[in-house]
Amino acid sequence: MTSIVTVINTNRKKRGAVVDESESNFPACQSCETGSLVPLSDFGGQGAAVHWKAWVCTNPGCRYNLKIRNGEVYMNEPVVDLNHSSRK
Repeated sequence: MTSIVTVINTNRKKRGAVVDESESNFPACQSCETGSLVPLSDFGGQGAAVHWKAWVCTNPGCRYNLKIRNGEVYMNEPVVDLNHSSRK
């Protein structure tokens, strides 16, 4: 399984950014103590970018996450793994 950090770094490289391959720039996950928390962005209801809407652990076995929705902070919501779900 490809880690989220690898995906983020690959996308940065495609845009020509210089990438530090270590995860040391991200905070350590306090839940599993082995992964790092990386930020994810999304788009709001009106299409505006929402930077750092969620933080997720890079350890696939941990699945710790923080999400911001409508100004409220949610912790450890269920994570859907699209790699293992059936697509119709």
